[in-house]
Amino acid sequence: MATPNLINPHLAGGMIETPKFRRPRSLRLKDGRVIRFPAVMGILNVTPDSFSDGGRYLEPERAIEHALAMEAAGAAIIDIGGESTRPAGAAAVAVEVEMERVLPVIEALRGKLTVPLSVDTRRAVVAGAALDEGAAIINDISGLRHDPAMMALAAETGCAVVLMHMRGGPTDHAGHARYRDVVAEVSAFLARQATVAVAAGVVRSRIIVDPGLGFAKNAQHNLELMGGLSRICALGYPVLVGASRKRFVRAIAGDSESEQLVGTAAANALAVGAGASIVRVHDVGPAVAVVKMALAIAKSGGG
Repeated sequence: MATPNLINPHLAGGMIETPKFRRPRSLRLKDGRVIRFPAVMGILNVTPDSFSDGGRYLEPERAIEHALAMEAAGAAIIDIGGESTRPAGAAAVAVEVEMERVLPVIEALRGKLTVPLSVDTRRAVVAGAALDEGAAIINDISGLRHDPAMMALAAETGCAVVLMHMRGGPTDHAGHARYRDVVAEVSAFLARQATVAVAAGVVRSRIIVDPGLGFAKNAQHNLELMGGLSRICALGYPVLVGASRKRFVRAIAGDSESEQLVGTAAANALAVGAGASIVRVHDVGPAVAVVKMALAIAKSGGG
């Protein structure tokens, strides 16, 4: 299904031109489950210090309850993470702590949750244990670069992977927000890292790319990436967009809960219109409605 660029059309000779690509229709996991696109990924932070919901789901019982509620609201993926990556003040946690946070929740959800689980981690030992407990996707903010063992793990297990663009690490990435052309540079990195992953044995059809909004990007960079998102979608991989409650959304739309919700909804609608396959969100129910509406408009305009 071809999709129009609803964000940043390029004028040439008076005509609107858009990159030629088709949004991937789905992703088949190793276990046979299929994620239909566009899809909503629900965020489950089992941390005390995440920027938006830190501490809210640190207790396993509350995390499990929330995961099931997000599935009931329409999430197609639940993304669980035990290490905060907020822009300032995020403290690195020990591997043992990260595992203690995420593994009991994954184990408890096995057999209860029907949608696939993604584990948000940079560490191969955590990812491997999560996969053993039933997770199906590795969501690595370092693009499989932080831990030398992560690439081999993804290749050996045949799991799906999210390759995100980031410079620096969780505690210092804001200091690396320097670009001449952020869309071109992020696109080039994602294309190159996906090629490296395929060469290492990662299944190409299970690679998802993420421009990493807010990670080593300032507000203007985030807006430019949103405006040029169709160029990233044209790489041919499913694209994940994580704008939910990010600082640039709050700065523009407002800091109240309702303003963040509406600002996030606007970003998600435009992302889906530009060809994104997955939106990663805190508020699943509203995001599902946004995705349905944005897809209907995209289909009517160019499908």
